[in-house]
Amino acid sequence: MSNIRTDLAMEARQIYKDDNNCEVPGVEVTEWEEEEGINVSTVKIIDEVGAKIIGKPIGTYITMEIPGLRHYDADFQDKLSISFAKQLSKIVNIQKDSTAMVVGLGNWNITPDALGPRVVSKLMVTRHLKKYMPNELKAGINPVCAMSPGVLGITGIETAEIVHGTVLKVKPDIIIVIDSLASRSFERVATTIQIGDTGLSPGSGVGNTRMSFNKASMGVPVIAIGVPTVVDGATLANDTLDLIMDKLIEESKGNNELYKMVSSINRDEKYLMIKELLTPYIGDLVVTPKEVDTLIEDASKIIANGINIALHTGVELKDINRYLN
Repeated sequence: MSNIRTDLAMEARQIYKDDNNCEVPGVEVTEWEEEEGINVSTVKIIDEVGAKIIGKPIGTYITMEIPGLRHYDADFQDKLSISFAKQLSKIVNIQKDSTAMVVGLGNWNITPDALGPRVVSKLMVTRHLKKYMPNELKAGINPVCAMSPGVLGITGIETAEIVHGTVLKVKPDIIIVIDSLASRSFERVATTIQIGDTGLSPGSGVGNTRMSFNKASMGVPVIAIGVPTVVDGATLANDTLDLIMDKLIEESKGNNELYKMVSSINRDEKYLMIKELLTPYIGDLVVTPKEVDTLIEDASKIIANGINIALHTGVELKDINRYLN
């Protein structure tokens, strides 16, 4: 179902695999259980064939699936922050005194799109301290700066243009961007974290692509971190009908006519029909959980703590609050 919107590389890979009953050519996949409750997969796109099928640039995409993320557990969240820092460190190559710029993308006025700004508000920003108070900082703390540039609808300026102007002045060694994503599965909303080394195109998962953040546009490596917070409305309706069809097929034993009718429905064509029927009434509707406020707050804390640990090698989780304003 190539028409289904998703920002997750592992979902795009799974859609192709389900439709073609084979692995995506030009893509290498590794899956493992990091620890109880935390499953990790790496999708490595190695050539243009895989990039075209997946719909993402050549590079590495690490996905953490954590079903328990929706249920508040302080100890588990701390464990998850450390595990996330471990995965992030595989992609972020921070040398001593390297400057990192963290950019929180999204609209802070819309909760499902506020992940980036929320993460920035919880970061250890230390670039100014390294400049003006270097002797007060312990070893292993690197210069980190952060910004939440807003969105085009608020500023009237392309977000990437704002960030690029700042990059020219600050001259960071690496950029980390955080953004809310779209998933094709409601089960992955607020339970999945994706890390990629190719940057991102904000809004691509909901059909509103803006200027890209990548090494070509920014001049330095760009690491992207995202959490799916919405699902396309047509996709959700399509999945609901799939469940109904599966149930009807299961209960149609002895009723050959019903079985033939339901089995003959082309599921790919069904999605396109749902999309065509719904668009005049609801437009590009996206759906998010009713408890999204809590989910965004929890996810932003986990990601912020993980970034803090990964960027500052001399800091442990228990030390972070000392450096927060």
